[in-house]
This record gives sequence, structure tokens and C-alpha cells, in this order.
Amino acid sequence: MTVSEQSASGVDGGYGGSAGADGAAGRTSLGTSAARNLATTTKTVPQMQGVTSRWLLRLLPWVQVSGGTYRVNRRLTYAVGDGRIDFAVTGTDVRVIPEELRELPRLRDFEDAEVLGALAERFTQREYLPGDVIVEAGTPDDRLVLIVHGRVDRIGEGKYGNQTVLEALAGGDHLGDASLAEAESTAQYTYRAVTRVTVVTLWRESLQEVTGRSEALRTHLARHDGTPGAEHDADGEAAVRVSAGHHGEHTLPGTFVDYELSPREYELSVAQTVLRTHTRVGDLYSDPMNQVEEQLRLTIEALRERQEHEMVNNREFGLLHNADLRQRIRTRSGPPTPDDLDELLATVWKDPAFLLAHPKAIAAIGRECSRRGLYPTAVDFNGHSLPSWRGVPIFPCNKIPVSAEGTSSVLVMRTGEERQGVVGLHQTGIPDEYQPGLSVRFMGVDETAVLKYLVSTYYSTAVLVPDALGILEDVEIHH
Repeated sequence: MTVSEQSASGVDGGYGGSAGADGAAGRTSLGTSAARNLATTTKTVPQMQGVTSRWLLRLLPWVQVSGGTYRVNRRLTYAVGDGRIDFAVTGTDVRVIPEELRELPRLRDFEDAEVLGALAERFTQREYLPGDVIVEAGTPDDRLVLIVHGRVDRIGEGKYGNQTVLEALAGGDHLGDASLAEAESTAQYTYRAVTRVTVVTLWRESLQEVTGRSEALRTHLARHDGTPGAEHDADGEAAVRVSAGHHGEHTLPGTFVDYELSPREYELSVAQTVLRTHTRVGDLYSDPMNQVEEQLRLTIEALRERQEHEMVNNREFGLLHNADLRQRIRTRSGPPTPDDLDELLATVWKDPAFLLAHPKAIAAIGRECSRRGLYPTAVDFNGHSLPSWRGVPIFPCNKIPVSAEGTSSVLVMRTGEERQGVVGLHQTGIPDEYQPGLSVRFMGVDETAVLKYLVSTYYSTAVLVPDALGILEDVEIHH
């Protein structure tokens, strides 16, 4: 039977199918399902859902660290004890860690562990409900209050007589530090609980009981008033004495600029893995795509994602953990309102480069702006349309964590060495370099005919001065 005869009789070469149950005639030509057996499939390279834009890696200026260590030299700064206090929590019971009391300005350099322990034992725990007043302005400032959990607003009188929220405090902060002074005083501000708040309190009577037994503590409190002296400037740095506006033969002051004796050093961190691929796979199945190259490409993508995650979250050098405590602010009401964004920009007011936020936090910012009838302008960055606030672009970064309670953080930073900003650190020119700062080193073939490659990337971040990085914390994104 010829081909034309087969077609005429409804036979499709065994591929086209037969007549349906309803008696309709069968196919008269080759079906597509059979024809695909003779066609060459057009394939894509392996796709990877975990690949993101990695804006932080693209936006940070990278500094070559030839020796593997980057030292940040700064002017000498006098710490005044503005750190946060940690607690030992067992169930619902809270215990003050004695050494943490040295974070208080007036106890910064006090090292008598026995006396600190006596103070810690005299703190009493208390709970407050939303709206409760913890300290009222005008009442005796007779207690030191350490906030364990929750949010407290510091409320004061504005210039025109109105009551306004001056600051938001949270876990680790303290109030009533003047109670450690010998002279009695009155509270200047009202502190009100916004959420359910847990605090521990040290009353003046308990403090006096300890100071009555410790000559060292009395001497220390009398000598340290907890505020910068005349030799400090507003940033806590040693002041440079300058005379201005004088007339005649005025004696000019002498001065010098002092440096930190032990500046911080950043060592390059590493992310590594061993890529394993069988020689048989590379030999037989590398057309049209090189199997080893594709395996390597996807491995490098995963390494770069982990690199950005570490640059945000690593406790030693990650941006979330290396922002100065004075550069951390909290939202006024939970969601990221335009007021909060303005306050965030004020922390890095000297030439802010960009904002960095989780995509869900950016969506929350958009909702709050829409509620107020505000529509932030979009900015163009290398062909990408991005939201902005006050002209500062907001870049998405899914490496910024979202807590179980639905809160996240928003970062703003100034970048570059010339601006005393945030920089990325790497070393180029390393052996077997595949990309800048990333090497692929052949490790040989084992007894199972498996090729092994060591893939390594070296990196870190550094904040040159404290006001180069600001963080808006506890941003509620599910409101």
C-alpha cells in the first residue's frame, strides 16, 4: 500500500489515532504528538526560583582588602553608656544581669561585680497595660525603670503647649536615670505604655541601701554624672578647640585630634561549598549545554544569595546588627507611616543613598501613603522603576527578616569611603578567580569518578561612621 493509499484509507502510520467511538473518520495526517519525536526540543538553561535582584550587592561600593582585614580608624569617642540592657528571662520571671547595668551612663566604668549584683537583686518586676502611665511628669524621680518588653512613649510639652510624643522606647531601654544621682529631682516627662509592657524597677530607697554599704559606688556616682563633659562634642568625640569671632591679639587655644587606640577591624568572611559532578554526566550529556558550567552557575547564584543574607543578618558584621543604637528608631504606631520615614531619613541626613526594605514592608509603606492620599514619585534606576521617599529610592531585599509577629525593619544608608558611609569588602586577584572575589578551585577526581570543585567567595561590610546607617525597627507589615 502506498503512502497516498494509507492516507486515503484513514491510516495515520500508526500514530494519528483511529476513528472515535462516534464513528467519525480518523486523522488524515501525522499528529503533532508523534511528530515531536523527530523534532529537536528548544531548551532553556536551568531556572532557579531563589535568584533575586540582590540590590545590596549591586549598590554597595566595594573596597579591595588586600590583607584580608579592613581597619576602620576613627576619632577617639567617649562612650556615655547609651546601650541596651539584656535580661535573663525564665518563663514570666525576669532577672537583671548584673554586668548589663554597666550599660547605664552613670555605671559605665563601674566594675565591682559584687555591688552590681546587689543592685540587680533589688529590682522588682511589674506589668503595665496599654495606656497606663509608668511615670508622670512633675512627680519625684525616685526610681530607675528598665523596660524588658513592650513599647513606651516619652511624652512632653511642645513649644506651643501641646502634648507630643518625643521618643518611643522598647525592650532594653531605660528611664529615670537621674534617680542614680544624689540630689533629688522631679520627672520632666510622662512615660506611657503603648502596648503591654513588662518593666523592672529599682527604687531610690533600695539604691541608697546599697550605696550606704559601698564607698566605691558612692564615689563613682559622685564623680560620673552620665553626661559628656566639656572635652566632648555632640557626637561624643574629643572636642577640637577652636576660637572664632575674636578681636585683637587674642590667645588662640591649642588642640590636637585624638584617635581610637583600638580601632575596629573587619576580617573577610567566607561562604563555601564543594560542587560534585560525575565525569560520565559531563562527558555524555554536555551538548548543547555544558553540564559542569550549568552546575557551577547555579551554585554561584546560591552562594551570592547567601552572601547578601550574611551581609544583612550576620551578628558580627551584618548591617542589622552593626547599626549604632542611637541610629535605631521605632515606628510611632506600628505601620511605616510617612512620619516614620521622615524620621528615618533624619538619622542619615547627610547624603542618604537609598532605603532597603523587605518587599512586604514596601507594600506596607505604599498602603500607609495611600491612606493619607500621598503618592510617592517613582525614580528610574538603570531602567528599573522604583518607589522613593523624598527622592531617595527604596530597593527591595527579601534578606531582611520578617518576624513571627509580622514586623520587619527598614534601612537607610550613606555609601562610599569618600562619604564616610557603608562599604562592601572583598579581595580580588585570588587564585583560581572565577568572578571578582569568588574562586572555583578544581579538587580532583575521586575513586567514584566524581569531579569536585571548591567554590568560595570572600566578603564583609563595614560602617565607617555611626551616622552612615539608620534602621526603622519593629515595622508592622500586616496592619
